[in-house]
Order: sequence, then structure tokens, then C-alpha cells
Amino acid sequence: MQLTPVRIEKPDSINFILGQSHFIKTVEDVHEALVNAVPGIKFGAAFCEASGKCLVRWSGTDEEMIELARRNALAIGAGHTFIVFLADGFFPVNVLNALKAVPEVCRIFCATANPTEVLVAQTAQGRGVAGVVDGSAPKGIEGEPDIAWRKGFLRKIGYKL
Repeated sequence: MQLTPVRIEKPDSINFILGQSHFIKTVEDVHEALVNAVPGIKFGAAFCEASGKCLVRWSGTDEEMIELARRNALAIGAGHTFIVFLADGFFPVNVLNALKAVPEVCRIFCATANPTEVLVAQTAQGRGVAGVVDGSAPKGIEGEPDIAWRKGFLRKIGYKL
């Protein structure tokens, strides 16, 4: 077995969600879940089919996000994984529960805008996601000024009252 890091290629501000599912209808069900969760959402989704033609299946509402999804799904190349890219102004926190409720979704590996590497395991059979490296390692423990900043920031952007 060989373990290879695959860097997610995307603009810094763009969030994405990486997950695993079990059925070809994933790309359509993910599309429906996203548009029902956030009206007007702009996204691209791609799904790595693990049998039959083994194609990268795709859908979305934004051409740039669709292209990011197709390109990154192909680079990861792990069966039954899906990746969703959300256009600027759209965030995972608003769609994660809808995605987790899709019957064929087995797991979510990450949801982030951070620089990310997907750890892909290669065997004679194929490829699978072993894990992700999401962002950077901690540099210390937050202090009182950091706590005040965090609380202020969350209220400033409307996520806490």
C-alpha cells in the first residue's frame, strides 16, 4: 500500500466538503439537498463512481465551482468519494446537516476553507481516503484576549447573539 497526499486546489476563500457515499445517485441527491437547504446556493459537486464506468459524475449551479469539483475529485480518485465546492458567501455550516441526511452519505471527512491535503491510500484494487490534513497545527492555547476576539468575531458575523 502507498499513502499519497493530494492537495486540494482552490482559491483561499472557497469552502469545500469532502465525504464518502455508496451509490451512483449521490451526485443528484447532493445537488437536491444543497438547493433545498440554501435557496440560490452556488456550488459544484463531483462524485467518484467506484464500479461500472468509474467516471467522475458531477452537477452544480456554478461553472467555476463545478470545474473545481471535477478537477479535485479526479485528482483524489478514490471510489465513492464526493466533493462539494461552495462559491464565495456560502458556508458548510449551512448545508452540513442536509448533506448528512442524504441516505447514501456514509461520512464527512472535512468541511473547510483551509489549505487541505487528502491522504489517499493506493492498493492493487484502487484508491481510498485514509484521512485529511485540514489547516495547520496549533501554536498554543488561547488566552483571555483570544477568547474575547473569538466571541466578538462570532457575534460580528452573526453566528452568536
